[in-house]
Amino acid sequence: MKVVAFERSKQGTGASRRLRITGKTPGIVYGADAQPQLIELDHNALWHALKKEVFHSSILDLEVAGKSQQVLLRDVQYHPFRQLVLHVDFQRVDAKKKLHTKVPLHFMNQETNPAVKLGGAVISHVVTELEIECLPADLPEFIEVDLAKIEAGQSVHAKDVSLPKGVALVAHIDAENPVLAAAAIPAGVVADEAAAGGAAAEEGGETPAA
Repeated sequence: MKVVAFERSKQGTGASRRLRITGKTPGIVYGADAQPQLIELDHNALWHALKKEVFHSSILDLEVAGKSQQVLLRDVQYHPFRQLVLHVDFQRVDAKKKLHTKVPLHFMNQETNPAVKLGGAVISHVVTELEIECLPADLPEFIEVDLAKIEAGQSVHAKDVSLPKGVALVAHIDAENPVLAAAAIPAGVVADEAAAGGAAAEEGGETPAA
């Protein structure tokens, strides 16, 4: 995904405020053993790009003053109540160094899960992204979590997920093995089933009147 930015010479609160008035958003590019670079971006284009999942999880081709560099979006600062992006941070990518970044999870086959379709189970998504490490060339846009066979009362953990080639969980996630999704029977469904079972037992115990 390509992003076009422009060099920014002035910094500080006043300069940033004047930029925003003209429809620009201040930002910075850092990392890869190079000097940080002050940039500005068109706010409307940035706002629409930020609505796309791929913008947050993929390597971006950032063009500044006619020169391209590969970066990852690292931080976004939003206005507390206005639809306004105050600042963005991009980190340069070194093709030979592993990235530590978060990738969105796509939960698959939930609708066809037998526990959901036939047993009344509800699957909750505990987390929506997973922290991984890999070389830039191996970075996936998302990771699939297959929920086809999860049963009521069971959970899917980080280590249960099939990761793409070259991708690994970061050390603390591998150690903690957190829950990604869990299936449970809602209390109302359990109560209804219990009531139905009791009614059936009563009917089975009745004797014909003399």
